Amino acid sequence: MEKHNRYDVSHFIEAQFEHGSHGRVLKNLLGIKRKRDMDEAESQALKIAVDKLLGTYDKGHRFTEADIRTMHKVWLDGIYEWAGSYRNVNLSKGEFPFAAAKQIPSLMVQLEKEFLRKHTPCNFKLFPRIIQALAEVHVELILIHPFREGNGRVDRLLSTIMASQAGLPILDFTDITGLRRKKYFSAIHSGIERDYKPMEKIFVKVIERSFKTIANEKV
Repeated sequence: MEKHNRYDVSHFIEAQFEHGSHGRVLKNLLGIKRKRDMDEAESQALKIAVDKLLGTYDKGHRFTEADIRTMHKVWLDGIYEWAGSYRNVNLSKGEFPFAAAKQIPSLMVQLEKEFLRKHTPCNFKLFPRIIQALAEVHVELILIHPFREGNGRVDRLLSTIMASQAGLPILDFTDITGLRRKKYFSAIHSGIERDYKPMEKIFVKVIERSFKTIANEKV
């Protein structure tokens, strides 16, 4: 039986790329090789997952780390073999490293005990309390980055379901581009020091935009 270096993660399916994709598309169940095609497949699957999951969790549901894995699996189960499983590879964005893979299970348990139990169900009556809940859970989950792919979208999906518990519309994150995107990443970095105020400001803007989106759709 072939032995693997304990520091070599290439034997993990999530670390492999689809043959012929030139290292741009992760190995997948659909045999997709072009990044544009994979982006479309993930996007379409996410739309289906949003509808399904919004109908799964009611206003009084308190979320757990297992729920977050379920969200990831519901979304990507038909695309990646490792959907719903925590990653075994280390990830970074630029020079910023996310949590080490071996720490993820314990960090997700900590997320549940310290943040999900405190902030869900997110059916608070006061708007500032809702914003606090959304910002803190969002930042902490992003910093852990528990999955090989789709962390930001799962985090936004959780935020959307939490917002629905508070009676808010489906959150519209589409305007987080350009300068706003830089502010978004800066807000995440602020969360390392438990400063969630920058992310709270972003969520206020997201919610304002979401109400405008609803209004425009009715015109």
